[in-house]
Amino acid sequence: MGKLKNIFKDLFSKKKRQKHLAFFLTVFLYLLVQLRIKTGNISSLIKGLLIPLCSYIVTALALNVVVGISGELSLGQAGFMSVGAFSGAVASAWLAQYTDSKVLILTVAMIIGFIMAGIFGFIIGIPVLKLEGDYLAIVTLAFGQIVKTLVSNLYVGLDEAGLHFSFVEDTTGTLPTGRMIINGPSGLSGNMRISTFTAGFVLIMIALFVIYRLLESKQGRAIMACRDNRIAASSVGISVSKYKLMAFVLSSALAGAAGVLYIMSFASAVPTKFDYNLSILLLVYVVLGGLGNMPGTIIATVSLLLIPEMLRSLQDYRMLIYPVILIVIMLVTNNPLLKNKLAEIRKLLFRKGVKND
Repeated sequence: MGKLKNIFKDLFSKKKRQKHLAFFLTVFLYLLVQLRIKTGNISSLIKGLLIPLCSYIVTALALNVVVGISGELSLGQAGFMSVGAFSGAVASAWLAQYTDSKVLILTVAMIIGFIMAGIFGFIIGIPVLKLEGDYLAIVTLAFGQIVKTLVSNLYVGLDEAGLHFSFVEDTTGTLPTGRMIINGPSGLSGNMRISTFTAGFVLIMIALFVIYRLLESKQGRAIMACRDNRIAASSVGISVSKYKLMAFVLSSALAGAAGVLYIMSFASAVPTKFDYNLSILLLVYVVLGGLGNMPGTIIATVSLLLIPEMLRSLQDYRMLIYPVILIVIMLVTNNPLLKNKLAEIRKLLFRKGVKND
């Protein structure tokens, strides 16, 4: 009985409570949505938002690693989504010649998007994360705009001879039997719509697992030490730039995988889908959910994406109700006084439980 009590205490300890809440919340929301889909109690509008919602949750969780855990500010998360999305789309079109398995194609595309976005994150992070201040925010902001411009001038064709690439002008020489995958400013066309809500759920669970494994490791503790006091961390032999780069690359790579999930739910997509406004929106999800708070990030993302659509029927009052909900979310997730009160209630309940035993 004592061992069982210790296991229960460990599972719901203050250190692991947030982790278990994040996993429980994800599973609960997934099962709830699946139940509503099977019973037909979900609108087509909300159903169409489920895959983008999963993609935004993963990207916001990844951004929280940089902003909340590492203590840096990134404004180019949409750029990493774009790198992953378009590289994954090209990979899926090429792979479709050799297999009909949608699960395999989507998995390989996500892996390629993950790797490509991670490589770009590594290239950007090496010089920038050695500096102090808001240089990362400036560079990532510029990176997002550069990626959008580059993809708008990229032409990728596919035919029997393989993939053909050109830049600025369409000189790919794709055969008449082939097709254009990325057609400059027109973006992606004829894309395979193979993303599913279940794939999004699995990606969220993987992202949470990877993030919490990092946080519980010695590397995660080193990252948080660098965030709390850069000079003190450096004085005890912790390489600040190395560990901040680790967090940034992981965040970039997860955003790339989320970008693949997002773009593979559309038959066509233009580069402007991943613009500066999306990066700011993702940052809002993180801030409202609480820095370093993964369950809060999930709740904020779901609320801010779905609530405006759910309130669409209340056209006259929608823009009044929406700001009120935003204020409530901010108060609940970022109010120290409320958190202390909840902690006192938990202690009181725990003491009562001990007395009853």
